[in-house]
Amino acid sequence: MPNPDLDRFTSRRSTVYANEGIVATSQPLAAEAGLELLREGGNAFDAAVATAAALNVVEPTSTGLGGDAFALYRTADGEVGAMRACGGAPADATIENVRQSVRDHEDSASWYPADRGYAVDGSDDSDELGMPFLGPHAVTVPGSARGWEATVERYGRRSLGDALQPAIRYATDGYPVSEVIAHHWQAGEELFTDAHAAEAYLDDGAAPAAGERISLPRLGESLATIAEQGADAFYEGEIAESIVDEIQGKGGFLSHADLAEFEVEFPEPVSTRYHGADVYELPPNNQGLVALEALNIAEEIDAGAHPLESPERVHYFSEAMKRAFHDGHRYITDPNHEDVPPLASREWAEQRATDIGAVASDVSFGVPDSHAEDADTVLLCVADGEGNVVSFINSRFAGFGSGLVAGDTGIALQNRGASFSLDPEHPNSLAPGKRPFHTLIPGVVDLAPDGDREDWAAFGVMGGFMQPQGHVQVLSNLVDYDLPLQAALDRPRWRYREDGSLAVEGRIGGHLATKLARMGHEVRVDTPTQFGGAQIARNNEGTLSGATEPRKDGTVAGY
Repeated sequence: MPNPDLDRFTSRRSTVYANEGIVATSQPLAAEAGLELLREGGNAFDAAVATAAALNVVEPTSTGLGGDAFALYRTADGEVGAMRACGGAPADATIENVRQSVRDHEDSASWYPADRGYAVDGSDDSDELGMPFLGPHAVTVPGSARGWEATVERYGRRSLGDALQPAIRYATDGYPVSEVIAHHWQAGEELFTDAHAAEAYLDDGAAPAAGERISLPRLGESLATIAEQGADAFYEGEIAESIVDEIQGKGGFLSHADLAEFEVEFPEPVSTRYHGADVYELPPNNQGLVALEALNIAEEIDAGAHPLESPERVHYFSEAMKRAFHDGHRYITDPNHEDVPPLASREWAEQRATDIGAVASDVSFGVPDSHAEDADTVLLCVADGEGNVVSFINSRFAGFGSGLVAGDTGIALQNRGASFSLDPEHPNSLAPGKRPFHTLIPGVVDLAPDGDREDWAAFGVMGGFMQPQGHVQVLSNLVDYDLPLQAALDRPRWRYREDGSLAVEGRIGGHLATKLARMGHEVRVDTPTQFGGAQIARNNEGTLSGATEPRKDGTVAGY
């Protein structure tokens, strides 16, 4: 079959409307899985878990049981809340232990040389080693299974077993691989050097082509076990045994106790008001404060008053993002280990807006070697006829994750620990039990907080450091320019890069890139896959609507 052209944008999409349920996500079969739960009497929370589990199978290049899960939601009875299922570093994962393990294993295991994910910085001294991007030390405690279970038990109507049935069916019976996912699956051909991983996800060393039918029976068996026994099967049963054996067998520190002690949290969201809309994000250890600070600064300098197609709009919003990234990447960490300043306050934004002018400024990100700039994942949004809206995220951090698959379970393990620093003075330094800086930020927005109507949307834009930048752009499209949902997602995007450049999509109109360069920006053109994966589901006075990312394989399913 021909290779997909990932640079084309020729199809026309409309905002999808429905009465009873809307599911928006990055893979059509997963959207149908969520709709199946809604049709069977479930609500938006049941559908969110069913969709996330299905994505674990049909988009395994971005998400899975071996990763973390997060949600923001507004319930039918008016509760605005958050779910965080994010594990920390193993109890024995000290900076000293990681460095010692690297030294002990670098001659005998493929995970330790620099070309397999360890930064050596030109020195043989283990003190110069950077945090690994791949391998056993990059694996933190996965949160997905307990996150799924907690979501349906607390807010759903159906059981976890019910929610997992579509995913089990896809894994066991097989499905044809869609275009964008087939493209990303090719990375597994180089990543999966270990037998457990290669046998689970490759066919004689090869990734599937677009349209090729594939099944994942090992993953299907694991999902069936969890459906029957609950999430404890993952954290305390045979699956847990396989995870620990895989990690410790390769020199890592994850233990049975680390898995068994993991618990899901329901933290209070953080929020701000942007031009009359109340925006809710996840608090630290997630980067939601980056999006809120950027929105506050943008409002302070009236960035959204400039015409939609103008270089001034991109300039002032990107300047706001620069300062929010600078602050967030210096201060956001696990709040159980260090205090985080009030980055989402109006007073903070007023101070940060004072040096923004008509010429581009040089503002650093603040977190060298964080490995998170271009990480990818999945986002799904669901709205139901009762009034629930849910934004749900599932991720292994970077693609297939660490490169490790736990024994014969088919579960690929995340590499979220790559976001830690081995510098003890860094706010995001590695420590036992500590949760890493997390890029994942689902979002919820009240579009009519002072009106006499209810208008709530669950939204998000996936893709490492693109996430808060995508939140700002999509929200501005909706709030400042009153664009329809799908048009708000279709608009060409920009992103401030870690190296200080300003990336734009090649299809951006007119001479905008040239004019931005004249304003002092170092402009570059990036491929569409670098500009995130957005989804949105809305309930406006009982009318449901949804839109999906044109840069993905996604769809909106409704009924």
